[in-house]
Amino acid sequence: MATTSSFESIRARAVWRTCLASAFRTALACSIVGVATLFGPESFKIQVAFPAFSYVTVILIVTNATLGDTLRSCWLALYATIQGVCPAILSLWLIGPGRLTASTTATAVALSAFVVVLPEKTHLIAKRIALGQLVIVYVIAYINGAKTEPIMHPVRVAASTAVGVVACVLALLLPYPNLACCEVKEKSKLFVENATERINLFVKAFSAEDNTSALALISKAKSLVNNGPKLLQAIKSKQESMKWERFPFKFLRPYGENPGDKFQEIQTPLRGMEIALENSSSIFPISILNIELKDGLEKLGDHISKQINNMSIDEWSATVPESNAHDAEKFLQTLQLIQPTKKDLPSLFFLFCLKLLLHKPTFPLSSKKGVDIGSNKQVDDDQEGFVKKTWNNLSMTINSRRFMTSFRCSLSLGLAIFFGSIYSKENGFWAGLPVAISLAATREATFKVANVKAQGTVLGTVYGVLGCFLFEKFVQIRFLSLLPWFIVSSFLSRSRMYGQAGGISAVIGAVLILGRNGFGPPSEFAIARITETFIGLSCSIMVEILFHPTRASTLAKIQLSNTFKILHECVDSIAFSSSNKNNSEEIQKNLKFHVNELGKFIAEAEAEPNFWFLPFNSGCYGKVLGSLSKMMEYLLFGSQALRFLQQHSTSSIDWNNIDADLMLFKDLISTSTKCFEEVSLVKSLAILDKEFEKKKNSIDLELGKSSSYNIRSLSSNDQDGILTSYLQHSNELVDFIINVGDDKNNDEKLKGQLVLSLSALGFCMESLVKETREIEKAIKELVQWENPSCHVNLYDISCKVRALANTQTN
Repeated sequence: MATTSSFESIRARAVWRTCLASAFRTALACSIVGVATLFGPESFKIQVAFPAFSYVTVILIVTNATLGDTLRSCWLALYATIQGVCPAILSLWLIGPGRLTASTTATAVALSAFVVVLPEKTHLIAKRIALGQLVIVYVIAYINGAKTEPIMHPVRVAASTAVGVVACVLALLLPYPNLACCEVKEKSKLFVENATERINLFVKAFSAEDNTSALALISKAKSLVNNGPKLLQAIKSKQESMKWERFPFKFLRPYGENPGDKFQEIQTPLRGMEIALENSSSIFPISILNIELKDGLEKLGDHISKQINNMSIDEWSATVPESNAHDAEKFLQTLQLIQPTKKDLPSLFFLFCLKLLLHKPTFPLSSKKGVDIGSNKQVDDDQEGFVKKTWNNLSMTINSRRFMTSFRCSLSLGLAIFFGSIYSKENGFWAGLPVAISLAATREATFKVANVKAQGTVLGTVYGVLGCFLFEKFVQIRFLSLLPWFIVSSFLSRSRMYGQAGGISAVIGAVLILGRNGFGPPSEFAIARITETFIGLSCSIMVEILFHPTRASTLAKIQLSNTFKILHECVDSIAFSSSNKNNSEEIQKNLKFHVNELGKFIAEAEAEPNFWFLPFNSGCYGKVLGSLSKMMEYLLFGSQALRFLQQHSTSSIDWNNIDADLMLFKDLISTSTKCFEEVSLVKSLAILDKEFEKKKNSIDLELGKSSSYNIRSLSSNDQDGILTSYLQHSNELVDFIINVGDDKNNDEKLKGQLVLSLSALGFCMESLVKETREIEKAIKELVQWENPSCHVNLYDISCKVRALANTQTN
């Protein structure tokens, strides 16, 4: 318990350090901009005419950034300036600033924004900076009219952007560089400690003598379980940043490899061990554990812990004594005496995952010299590839989805500027700027995001006004009062309530008040900013509703059906044929993508206002999503077990009985997933029954049953019978392989591994059927909730849907 508490304490301190460091870097960058624009020479102030946009650029780039992120953002800012400022110079020169009106300004911004947003692969930061530049260039030109210089005005916007970028680079270099590789190294150390502690707790729980001790150890491990994936995600997210840090600093090249993929090979089996213990929670002590097996398990756990502990980011080494490796191999040989039963499957699955950790460690990729030589070429290729990829964005394939995304963004921005300028010509650009810099890469929960942006803006603006009041006599240093707000905003960005959108809005709201100069009294400016922000967000919401009318709950319903379709294909791909290996992996990746998309739509639908629509049943969707996530994991582990069996398959081994049992398992699952795919799209049972009654004379209900998928409900007796048959055939197969072998030692080791792989496959198939049952309950509950006055029988509904579909195609 002390170790677990120690790890939690270390992680809490790490979170505080991260937030404080982020706040310090942001404050330093804003201070650099403030000092330069307030105390710089007059000639410099004339060229950097828009310090407000310098602050905005700082917030867009430096928030939670490392030096590598900032160096990449330098290139992105240059690319954004070429996209935004350069065409604007030509437009202003051709149109003439004196001819601009509210409508022509809004149109010019909208057309330019469409061109900026259209390329799919342009980085989001580049798009946001370019859109912000467009707003400043055109709206300020409209405000100043004929006084605007067509060439120098856009150049000054570019100069203001450059000041923000330079401030970011300096802030990430001073007082010492904030390097991604150092951050990854720290996170890697935490991940290794987390993984080692989990392994030790899992092994102790597995060896426990009673349920009470086992459950206590499992409970301790659960406090660490959530942190592992978060640390792994943080490590993986810095891969691109590490490449950019290697580019200017030669001495960082040994840190070139991001360990994210290697750590994933640890995280996946650990998740499997957790699943096994969850399914073994009432059968302690484990029946298969004798004294010899328990001793071997303890040695194996120590061996794997030492392997993981010896991992380091700069040199992938896992030096452990050979005797430990020999003991680990010997442990596998003892498994050949086991004759698995149904209740032994979770225990053997636990040992299978332990074997994955043993045989899939992070071995040295190459010598250090090899890494140095190889990384030089790799870095050059990466940098060249990035530049080439960015410039290739100019020649891309335009599809309807990208067209509509660009159109919605440009229309939102155009309307925000138009109505903002009508309300207040002098402050019109404050309506467009929030829309420009909050462009999202993916679909968002429109009302929720607009709400947190508005709240963040109000909070930041009010704090700015209070700061101006407190520092009324110290105008030159009042931006120092931003430091506490940066710390608060850093925590807001990490909170579930506000998220990054609300946190950034809060920072910008305060910075633009405290760092401004020449905008009149703070309270008046604050009210104008809040009003213009409300206008901009209202335009954004209106466009989303008009051009994206499909509710998130409807999209979740459609995505649920699509996910069941991919799940059906994924289950069908399970076979002993080695030719299915690549196809199965691709389908599993596709399934993971669809499950993640379903999760996004569910999260959006939960935050969506109901208005006059039926409330979203987040409970049922949450149950289905949870079961789908588990099924995805079982399919992954099942495919790994199959891969081992395929590797040791020869022409003398008859897999027909095992394959036949697998086919029965697949039939149980596929029947249901096909049914769920069809039923989940039914909007109303009353309409379905009405349609069926209308065409009853021309429809034979047997048409719905004559498909290649035999519709039948899941039966526990069927499942138990198939599992018993599978275990019997597995034992017979292992005995046959041993009887035809010549090398006793190798046979014992192979038999132990075969027992684990066959048992793991059986456990995964049984668990897939179990989760399919859970999904069936949730889908039935969901359909009943949507149709409270109807009797719900999923398989009858599926038959009717299929029969109607067959009559339409015939």
